[in-house]
Amino acid sequence: MINYSSQNGVGLMEVLVALLVLAIGVLGFVALQYRAVEASAESAYRVEGMSLARDFAERIRVNRGALEKYKSEISDSSLQSASDKNCTKEACTADEMADFDVAEIINKAQDKAIAINLIGCQGNNDGRSCIYAAWGETSPTNEADVGAGGCTNSTSYDPASTCLIMEVY
Repeated sequence: MINYSSQNGVGLMEVLVALLVLAIGVLGFVALQYRAVEASAESAYRVEGMSLARDFAERIRVNRGALEKYKSEISDSSLQSASDKNCTKEACTADEMADFDVAEIINKAQDKAIAINLIGCQGNNDGRSCIYAAWGETSPTNEADVGAGGCTNSTSYDPASTCLIMEVY
């Protein structure tokens, strides 16, 4: 004869173990979903950053004679967000066009929470310039120390940075 009284509560224990296994599976799915959302946001920033950098590079290529003006305009935050002339509606000199272009790019970048900078490319001697596009906690600069918050450290990328760099010819 089978003693069923010693089997009391076994079904409840099986249900509890099944719920524990299910909870672990759901937590794994939540973590996976969270990582997918992070990757989507990072991808969106990369696309926007690349688009802004490409737009800025094309503007510089069209107005190549004003490269130094582009560099001076983008390095001074008081000159970045406004232009004296609207070059889409009136004729502009090369320097006025550079002023207008920088203001447009900076305003577009600020709308997307991206910072843009134009500095000399690190590690070359030919005077080539690079456009840095950074987002999150990263600044579009070259820093002396790894982890200082810039895109690059001398001639290498900072592995903790969230940015992209495009050379301008």
